[in-house]
Amino acid sequence: MHPQTNHSPLREQQLLQTRRQLFGRSALGLGTAALAQLLGPAAAAGNSRSDTSPTAPTGHDGIHHRATAKRVIYLFMSGGPSQHDMWDYKPKLNDLFNEQLPASVRDGQRITGMSSNQTNGLPICPSKYKFQKYDNQDRGVWVSELLPHTAQVAKELCVVHSTFTEAINHDPAITYIQTGSQVPGRPSLGAWLSYGLGSDNENLPSYLVMHARSFHAEQSLFNRLWGPGFLPSEHQGVLLRSQGDPVLYLSNPPGIDGQDRRRQLDALTALNQAQHAAFGAPEILDRIKQHEMAFRMQTSVPELMDYADETEATLQMYGDDVKIPGTFAACCLNARRLVERGVRNIQIFHRGWDAHNNLPKEHEDQCRDIDQGSAALIRDLKQRGLLDDTLVVWGGEFGRTVYCQGGLTRDNYGRDHHPRCFTVWMAGGGVKPGITYGRTDDYGYNITDADGNVLVPQPNKDSWTPGTMHIHDLNATILHLLGIDHRKLTYRFQGRDFRLTDVHGHVMHDLLDTRAAAS
Repeated sequence: MHPQTNHSPLREQQLLQTRRQLFGRSALGLGTAALAQLLGPAAAAGNSRSDTSPTAPTGHDGIHHRATAKRVIYLFMSGGPSQHDMWDYKPKLNDLFNEQLPASVRDGQRITGMSSNQTNGLPICPSKYKFQKYDNQDRGVWVSELLPHTAQVAKELCVVHSTFTEAINHDPAITYIQTGSQVPGRPSLGAWLSYGLGSDNENLPSYLVMHARSFHAEQSLFNRLWGPGFLPSEHQGVLLRSQGDPVLYLSNPPGIDGQDRRRQLDALTALNQAQHAAFGAPEILDRIKQHEMAFRMQTSVPELMDYADETEATLQMYGDDVKIPGTFAACCLNARRLVERGVRNIQIFHRGWDAHNNLPKEHEDQCRDIDQGSAALIRDLKQRGLLDDTLVVWGGEFGRTVYCQGGLTRDNYGRDHHPRCFTVWMAGGGVKPGITYGRTDDYGYNITDADGNVLVPQPNKDSWTPGTMHIHDLNATILHLLGIDHRKLTYRFQGRDFRLTDVHGHVMHDLLDTRAAAS
């Protein structure tokens, strides 16, 4: 006789109940009811903060301390923008054109196979672009002619030249800066923020992602970059598309109206609730929340994408591209509109910065894409009184080398990946405006101190090296500005507590505007 033919209905139920489901069910019932009574109706209704947050709210925005930022807009330049041609001004390189990078500067550091196999070695490649210093202060900001619009808002920027990472190839590098690990599977920054802070708008997700169109979109983007990892699935980023429905399946199919959809959803919810009563799996409750959110988004998302209420002056500030769906300018305007609607986590990915050859042509195209939109976003937030509590972050997964890749002329060159030091800027949200932080040597190859001594920071050390910013430090600082202690926002998975910064990370207090923290 086949073993399964002797199973009673009770035995079948026992076989279906896994160990996780057993503990999930045992956590429900009277214990949950008692907890809801203690926490009050807002928490019982599923308030924005996770029940597993390690400390109670302080009474201000944030869960561990007073926040200076309520939300973050992350402008991610995928592929590695060249700090040499945009931000990190190195005039002495003009006299070293086509000379070999000294071995003492490289000091045996790892380079990619693309560079190590070059027959012409590692020839020094100065930028062809002119730079100008803005704000005329000792710590003012140098910006190249590639970014004329961004240069006009330089007084709002906190530009960090000493960002560094260990990853030297795209996939691990972008996974690293987005999730805190080079190995896929961890929650993204936006998912951690959703888990910790939630959303102030019940009709929109707490984490929204946009992919801006680009002339040179070679590198792929994977949904794990905005995924929840092992966090509950409700914290994953929702991708807004530029063609068709902004969100897949947002429109009802032919023959189905809103009332039909509501009845279908009610029936589906009843089935899911019955499943949850039987098995106690938390993901079933997440599924119910996602279905309800999708229903509300059928109204909220089309309203978001309708610019009829925007003034002509606002549209002109973002430029002609703002009227073309999917452009970087349109994404930036959408980001401002999302901020006004209470969305806390917004990320815009712009691909195509991997300029191994023909960098001037490619970066000129890329900068035309993002320059006016980035500057308009800063201006727009500021004039509406939103910049003070909105953190804007700009940067990629690493920078580019001082030496050339491929053929080299004064007007045409390429650059390889450079994780040793690269530029990231932040604005608003409690960071110091109009400053630069961190130094690099005359080659833009190594981070140095004020006396020109090369710093070799180690992210695994307990002590932090002043003047440097590891990507764990960047993420720790972002969380800090939003009222989160990066060491305390944890999630237990497979027997250990995980966090975005793993066991690393230091808050960059030198970048924080003490006036904003005190207000």
